[in-house]
Amino acid sequence: MQPVETQPNLLADNILIVDDDPVTCATLSGYFAQDGYAVDEAGDAEEARATMARKRIDLMLLDVGLPGEDGFSLIREIRQHSQMPIIFVSSRDHDVDRILGLEFGADDYVVKPFNARELLVRARNLLRRTRVSADSGADSGQDQPRHRNFGDWSLDLHQRCLLAADGQGVALTCGEFNLLEVLTAKPGRALSRDALLDHLSNRDWQPSDRTVDVLISRLRRKLGENPRAPKLIMTIQGLGYLFKAKVKNR
Repeated sequence: MQPVETQPNLLADNILIVDDDPVTCATLSGYFAQDGYAVDEAGDAEEARATMARKRIDLMLLDVGLPGEDGFSLIREIRQHSQMPIIFVSSRDHDVDRILGLEFGADDYVVKPFNARELLVRARNLLRRTRVSADSGADSGQDQPRHRNFGDWSLDLHQRCLLAADGQGVALTCGEFNLLEVLTAKPGRALSRDALLDHLSNRDWQPSDRTVDVLISRLRRKLGENPRAPKLIMTIQGLGYLFKAKVKNR
């Protein structure tokens, strides 16, 4: 598939749509290009790799049911070296598919048929949150703390990564970073799933939505937490989560 023909804009974010359905590609390409994004299309994992090899991609819209190698396999490979924002856009609406997509590192999961306007808003918010820390760090001067220290960990707000006590970096996806950022910004305060999801993707939480829970599970694993007896991120039954550790900004 060929890139959508639009007026060149070197400052535009680059969106890669990976889907073998030409109607879906045309719909998404037209909608995002109209909003000022630079858009490329790929019909399978191999085309997606070729596109990523030749240009920077700021956000990927990825289908699960690709021909040959599926979207789950592709995202697992991508997450080994990149934390670019990725939204699954798939006709698979079973809970297990949503959970797998999030477990493998997706920042969001949208089911077809989708509302194009809503998807555009989700993508726009995800891109904004991805760069907000770097932008604020560059613009705010010396008074802005760069690290939030808790336990044996340090959250680097500029590099958007987690640092262990030995200085080793732990990569975080956009969703993981944004969730840990808001939790550490309000230690000791119970935050509802609705409030956390609104911070992540600006949408209301539904009882069947496992996005926050899956991201919490992933964060706990990266923090070395015992899921049965966590010491940093506590579950508040019937409400949401609370960050228990003391946080020091520096």
